[in-house]
Amino acid sequence: MVASHRPDTAAWLIALIGRAPINPAAFEQALTHGSAKAENYERLEFLGDRILGLLIAEWLFDRFPAEPEGKLSRRFNALVSGETCAQVARAAGVPAHLVLGKQARDDGAADSDNVLGDVMEALIGALYLEAGLDEARTLVRRLWGDRVDTQTAAPRHPKSALQEWAASNKRKPPEYVMTDRSGPHHALRFTVTVSIKGAGEASATGGSKQEAETAAAKALLEQLAG
Repeated sequence: MVASHRPDTAAWLIALIGRAPINPAAFEQALTHGSAKAENYERLEFLGDRILGLLIAEWLFDRFPAEPEGKLSRRFNALVSGETCAQVARAAGVPAHLVLGKQARDDGAADSDNVLGDVMEALIGALYLEAGLDEARTLVRRLWGDRVDTQTAAPRHPKSALQEWAASNKRKPPEYVMTDRSGPHHALRFTVTVSIKGAGEASATGGSKQEAETAAAKALLEQLAG
């Protein structure tokens, strides 16, 4: 089942890539979550992830000719991170055009960093297949924009940040427990609770155990900061 009241995706794609797609079905697949159809974004994301990495590495190599490998790597990791890809997807208007099953929609997949980051990479993969590196490069450079100059370090992962909080506050390391697993095989949902003894706990649900752990860590960090 697809999301209701979906806006004009054909017009949005024209604005996104600068012309009408030759193969609209590939871009529709890039926007489709596994909860809605078996033919979803996963294969295109696999390709798009590699294309994005190549284009960002090329861009950084040209943009910062005097920088050593270590600093280029830090910039690279920040620019291709799932969090950055999700930010780019939100700015580009991707969430409104996702094709989601009811459960994924109800579970907030349209605002999931994992889903949005993967879909952004899938769109790059679809464009590469249709038009090659030149058009993919143009899209990436437009959407990533000034991030190439301003983002120099990968964002701290919530699980790492929570581990650091526990250490600095002389607490035992966070403990993660999967408390629920539900849904059909193609759209499993995992619920994880993270706790720090004497400090608190938080639970979250995601499309993978890793996504749920990350969301739970983020929720507990927000509690601790509040």
